[in-house]
Amino acid sequence: MTSKEEFFRNLVLEHQEMVVNTCYRFVFNREDAEDLAQDVFMEVHRSLDQFREEAKLSTWIYRIAVSKSLDHLRRMKRKKRFGSLKRLIGAEDPSEEIAAPSYETPAEALAEKERFRMLQNALDTLPDSQKTAFLLSKQDGYSNQEIADILNTSVSAVESLVHRAKKNLHEKLHAYYSNQ
Repeated sequence: MTSKEEFFRNLVLEHQEMVVNTCYRFVFNREDAEDLAQDVFMEVHRSLDQFREEAKLSTWIYRIAVSKSLDHLRRMKRKKRFGSLKRLIGAEDPSEEIAAPSYETPAEALAEKERFRMLQNALDTLPDSQKTAFLLSKQDGYSNQEIADILNTSVSAVESLVHRAKKNLHEKLHAYYSNQ
């Protein structure tokens, strides 16, 4: 095995879980996330010679994963708009795959599933830039500087995106819960 092949194999082993998890946070379907991760690594392999080391390698890979995930979501929205496919989020609904804790009553489990569905619907209405910044910040725990590197933007732009995402989510969820 050549050193380039070995380097790439080690790169995949080191970053595969992070890439699959990143894609999953956007598409909420394990199979799609794994397919997207494969696309990400094919892109990395194709473009590795063009990597300019302006950012860390992991940041560059993460940026490709986010980009591929958002492209996938756009394709799904187009398909939905044209009515050729029903919406794909998980097997049917990602919350069905989350086992309810044994101490919950069926009513509590149903309420939790509904809260998850409402949050996912609210996230889906955000512009891609806000959704990405919000998920990277609140779900993945990246710093604003790391998010700026991933999104290739400034820290102040990231702060603004996260702030607007929180504001939009608050408005959408507040409107829903106040109508209950």
